[in-house]
Amino acid sequence: MLPRFARFVAVDWSGARGARHRGIAVAVAEAGNGPPRLVPPPHRSGWARAEVADWLLGLPGPALAGFDFSFAPPFLDRGAYLSGLATPDTAPGFWAFVERHCEGDPDLGAHGFMEGVARPHFWMGAADGEKRAFLRWRRCEAAFNAGGGGKAATVFDCVGAAQVARASFAGMRLLHRLRGPYAVWPFDPPGPRTVVEIYTRAMLRHAGGRGLKLRDAPALAAALAAFGSEVPEGSFSDHETDALVAAAALRHLAGEARWWSPPGLAPDIAATEGWTFGVS
Repeated sequence: MLPRFARFVAVDWSGARGARHRGIAVAVAEAGNGPPRLVPPPHRSGWARAEVADWLLGLPGPALAGFDFSFAPPFLDRGAYLSGLATPDTAPGFWAFVERHCEGDPDLGAHGFMEGVARPHFWMGAADGEKRAFLRWRRCEAAFNAGGGGKAATVFDCVGAAQVARASFAGMRLLHRLRGPYAVWPFDPPGPRTVVEIYTRAMLRHAGGRGLKLRDAPALAAALAAFGSEVPEGSFSDHETDALVAAAALRHLAGEARWWSPPGLAPDIAATEGWTFGVS
């Protein structure tokens, strides 16, 4: 039986340098059909990543939280996360490995890991050679691409506005902190307090659109209506609309068993690479 959650949290995440991040948005939808709401950051300069962790750890009752970063690098394509570098062979072990190599990085940053022991595995520009040599994808990303979702980014490409590398490895430090108080699916079975990986573009596609950013109030209202959700008042940035819609989508999808057991989620994938919730 699936757990019943009292609230559904979606976080538009950031791996940027610094102590506070205007690019982080946190939204919560309570059980029912009320409008999702933004959680204001504790400081006017934005959220710190560690503050998001602390807020989640202090959240009472059953909760499902989604983060839009990759929970692990590809593993099955080469039988290793980082070829030539001795690393654990499960995702939770790999998060601990990242944590050990991030000394001195403030606020759960992962620049020390990416620019240190793991540097040869990341494409940071033309000086590293041909980009295609660095491109690897997980099985869930291949499934998303094959289903017409578009071209998912790889965690080893660090260049451009669409890159997810810095956010993902910073996020792995967050998962290392949250695991225990929260189950981290699919590496753990879902429990009363569970964290899942989300892709906001996939959530927007569940609303019946093409997965494009929502730029105006009517588009936000239409996406939320597709999930049976009331609409919050106010105007929002695209980071905020991503979080609002994803919170409503989690509430809508969480009670359907098929999203917890997608066809491609074999045991070896569940132990190493994980899966994006809502991708079949």
